[in-house]
Amino acid sequence: MWKDVGAAFLDLVAPRRCAGCELELLGGELGWCEGCAVLLEDAGESHAPPAPAASLYAYGGPLRDAIRRLKYGRRTELLGTLGPLLAGGVAPYAGRVDVVVPVPLHPRRLRERGFDQAALLAKPVAAALCLRFDPRRLRRVRHTRAQAGLDAGARVSNVREAFVARDDARRPRVLLVDDVRTTGATFTACAEVLRRAGATHVYTLSLARAVAASSGPGP
Repeated sequence: MWKDVGAAFLDLVAPRRCAGCELELLGGELGWCEGCAVLLEDAGESHAPPAPAASLYAYGGPLRDAIRRLKYGRRTELLGTLGPLLAGGVAPYAGRVDVVVPVPLHPRRLRERGFDQAALLAKPVAAALCLRFDPRRLRRVRHTRAQAGLDAGARVSNVREAFVARDDARRPRVLLVDDVRTTGATFTACAEVLRRAGATHVYTLSLARAVAASSGPGP
């Protein structure tokens, strides 16, 4: 009872808003208004979990706006919508992976941003699969330029030798998680060092998938 009263009070002082357009949610909508919810586009059957290089949604429309607002506007309350959205699609990995690992930020970028969005998105994925969440399995040891604005070749060069991984023989099958996939250069660099450190399988998963172009929003 008191939990319901508290939630109602919070809605009065800080009304819930759509993660995409920020319209106030007055009904029973969960995270998205009706207009934005219908604009969430699947990334396509070939990219659906448990594909080795999977994404749940296309990077565009209200989802793109929400991700950019989270990362660059520091709107961490949007994790309450984006985290469950990602976790809701991971059931096909059950029995295929042993651990969930986020693509890490460099410590300098983490200090600048104040939070690691990949880690915060990956944590509910681990909870949904009842698996260990291990944000220390993989580290970014070289500060790199942001991938956004780089072409495909530059993205590969930008993240070369940027990561190191530690072995965990008890959990050799890894699910690697990030917010957005563009060319896949960051995922590839991370997967390579995880395999060199002993991982037998590395699945990669992003919430959104962008069309690779001369410039783009993610890894």
